[in-house]
Formats: sequence, C-alpha cells, structure tokens
Amino acid sequence: MSVPIPDQALRRLPALDAVRVIGALAVVGHHVGFATGRNTGDAAVGAWLSRLDVGVAVFFVLSGFLLFRPYAHAQATYRRPPATGRYLWRRAARILPAYWVAVVTCLLVLPQNRPASTGDWLRHATLTQIYQHGQLRHGLSQTWSLATEVTFYLLLPVLATLLLGRRPRPDRVFRIAVAAAVVTGGWVALMGWGVLSLGLHTMWLPSYAGWFGAGMALASAHVALCTGRGERWRWLDDLGRAPLACWTIALGALAVATTPVTGPRDLAEPTAGQFATKLVLYLVVAVLLIVPVAFGPQTRTKGVFDSVIGRWLGRVSYGLFLWHPFVLEGIYLVDGRPEFTGDPLGTFLLTVAGGLVLATVSYYAIERPCQRWGGQWPGRRRSTSESQSKVAVATAAS
Repeated sequence: MSVPIPDQALRRLPALDAVRVIGALAVVGHHVGFATGRNTGDAAVGAWLSRLDVGVAVFFVLSGFLLFRPYAHAQATYRRPPATGRYLWRRAARILPAYWVAVVTCLLVLPQNRPASTGDWLRHATLTQIYQHGQLRHGLSQTWSLATEVTFYLLLPVLATLLLGRRPRPDRVFRIAVAAAVVTGGWVALMGWGVLSLGLHTMWLPSYAGWFGAGMALASAHVALCTGRGERWRWLDDLGRAPLACWTIALGALAVATTPVTGPRDLAEPTAGQFATKLVLYLVVAVLLIVPVAFGPQTRTKGVFDSVIGRWLGRVSYGLFLWHPFVLEGIYLVDGRPEFTGDPLGTFLLTVAGGLVLATVSYYAIERPCQRWGGQWPGRRRSTSESQSKVAVATAAS
C-alpha cells in the first residue's frame, strides 16, 4: 500500500543548520567561561556562562529529529526504512574523518597531552574515552558529547524498529516520548540510589535519552502533520507561528537553570535531583528553540535562519565544535596567560574567529570531500523512486 507523499514531508529543513550554530556558539561560551574563571564567579554573567552547555541539548534534540525523520517517514508511507549499512556508512563519513584529524592534532601538538599513551590514542580514536574516569585529554574535553551521540547513531536503527512498529499509529509520538523519559528517569534514579556514578555515568547515553527521544517524537509528529495524519499535533504548527513567544519561554527556562537548582557551576558533582532538574530545563530550552524553525509556515524568522550566511555557518558548525578547544588552549599557550584568567568577551571572540578559520579548512578540505565519498555506498543501486532520492537529500547533511 502506498500513500501520496507531499513534498513537504521529504524536503530538507536547511534553517535547522543555523540552529546547530547556536548550539556550537553556546558550547564555546561555556568553555570560555570556564577557561577564564568566570563560570564559578559570583557575578550573574558567570551563572549564564556556566549554563551555556545547554548547547549540547540543542545538538542532541536536533540529532534525534533529523536522523529519526526518515524512519518515521518510511513507516508513515509504507516504505522500507533506510538501509542500516548505508546509514552507518554515511554517519561515519560525516563524523569520523574530521574528528580523527582533530584528535591527532590535539594529542601531538598540545604540550599538555605529551606523551600520549597508547590507551589515549585508542580510546579517542574509537570514541570510548567516556567509559572510564578521567580519560578526556586537553583540547578534546568536548568530545564526550560526540561519543554519546555516536552511541545513539549506532542504536538508532534498532530503536526505530522497536518504537515504530509496522503500521502508522497516532500514539507513536507518546510512545517515543514516554520510553525516552523512562530510560533517563530510571538511569538518574540509579544515580540517586548510589548504584551509578554521577561523575561518570552522566556522560553515557541513557542520561540523555530524554533529549534524543524528544527530537524523535518531534520528528514523528512532523511527519504525521506533513502526511495529513497529525491533526492532534497541529498545535506544534501554531507554536511555529510564534517564535518570539517560544524563545522567551526558552530564555526563562535557561534563567531558572542559572540558579543553584541545577547544581554547582564548577566540576563538582551535582546531586541526582540537581542533574535531573538541569536535564528538564535544558530540554525545554532546546525544544522551544527548535520548534519555531522546524514547524509552521515559512516566516521572516525562518528566512534569517535559511539565509546564505546561516546555511554556511551550519555547514562549518561541526568544525567549530571540534576545533574551538584547541584554539582556546592555544590562546593561553601563546599569550602565556595563567589559568582561569582573561577577558571573557575578548577570549570568546578570538576563540570563535580562530575556530571558524579551522572549521572552514576542515569543512572544505575534509568534511565535504568525505561526505561526497560517503554518499557512494559500496554497491548501492540507483534509486527507482524519486521520493527515495528526496529522502536521501533530506538527511544528507544531518
């Protein structure tokens, strides 16, 4: 059985690329705040800088949305889901080459990492540096989230099979959201009972199942709306028409997160309750940031996100994420600055500028060629359906 497929259900949403930039800039701000010693200060600016790690929530919700959408679309239109081998091949080609170059550079160039042990090389090369205490090296501290995200990539085909079933059902969105909440809630409960470590297991995937699951639920609702089966989710389109309202609420949730309810600002461990509160507040921020860009009609706001500059920044945002800690470490080495000193604004601007330079080189010299190469899945056959080609385009740069 086949169902007519509106083009809207298949097209890419390039405006979301610019949302990725917001997440990357937030992460840069968080790391600059820590490096300059302002995160732990009493000033309000320190409180805000310390919570700019909310950018990780933006990344995770976006990944859940963009990568799950082809699976939800395939189910809604009675088509085959994306081939697992090809999907994993494309993910590897998109993520690993640039990441490996960053790992090699940081381990060889930064003096704090010398001499790097064989274990350091193996753990970072295989993205397993988060499964033991204290294994993140200088210039690579941000890669904990990439290691968590790659675990999600690997599990996504299985999760899609378990959560979607064989036939479209209107309760899929609820099922996905509830399943994700149960996983994260149970995981945090185990931390609260002392079974799991708040210093280690807060980096593992189950801690963030709620964030990925929210993106997956939004993807399922988006497909339902585009294929005419999502009347109950029409309110998401209504929210899409009110970006300022959504972003005001998101800013309010982030303001609450800057208070002590989300735990310490430094590297001290939070309580399980504080960690759970942070997860919920960051989820609200990420969802309300994304919904006005992904849902609703075309607006001037979306036009800004979908501009030439917005698209370009989206393309190089992964490189900015990868390289900004290396640039930040280099600023302190070259300038001879003591740790936890410096002007936050000036350091942020310098880090972003240097990060964008390296990100541009990374994109044009490594990422784009590898994406093109990754698109040539070994032995793949030419698509016999125009709609399948559109699905491939819709997720090519996710």
